[in-house]
Amino acid sequence: MTNKGLLIVVSGPSGTGKGTICKQLLNAVSDLKLSVSATTRAPRADESQGVNYSFIDKQQFETMINEHELLEYAKVYDNFYGTPKKYVVDEINKGNDVLLEIDIQGALQVKEKYPEGVFVFILPPSMKELKKRIVSRGSETEDSLNKRYKSATEEISFVREYNYLIINDEVDMAVEKLKAIISAEKCKITEDVEEVITKFKEEMKC
Repeated sequence: MTNKGLLIVVSGPSGTGKGTICKQLLNAVSDLKLSVSATTRAPRADESQGVNYSFIDKQQFETMINEHELLEYAKVYDNFYGTPKKYVVDEINKGNDVLLEIDIQGALQVKEKYPEGVFVFILPPSMKELKKRIVSRGSETEDSLNKRYKSATEEISFVREYNYLIINDEVDMAVEKLKAIISAEKCKITEDVEEVITKFKEEMKC
């Protein structure tokens, strides 16, 4: 029986705490693999190659686009960002679960190419709380804050495209819910069930 891994795609508006949830999930689930995105932008002082991003040049990235080597990609402020397909597919075929934390547009691209993925949308308990979280970062101007808040109100409608919704009222509880989703997905009946039935029937003959 083939035991393929899961692709768990987590996204949501800015300020919902999805990054914190994913970080805690990775610490809690030792065999969960993180998909590292590729980008053409230069690394920041606190970033490492292959850890935060796979830093490549524009020509390499464009080759990956042309060769259909990306699950999704986008151009943001003159830099490309994308998810290399090979690592994700290889790990899933080995039976490993892969976590992908990306923006909503990227998640929808992944869904087109890999609809059997598990798509999880993260929201805060209220828009008031969302605004509070964005402000608490201390890195937003009034203009950028308003843009992020406006974008979040528009992005909420995309929740219909996802399999699951988690309200991030308390991080530890949100992580437990995400772990429960993964466990439930592993118990789903798939085409492999025929192999299970055959195996048990054969054992009954002995």
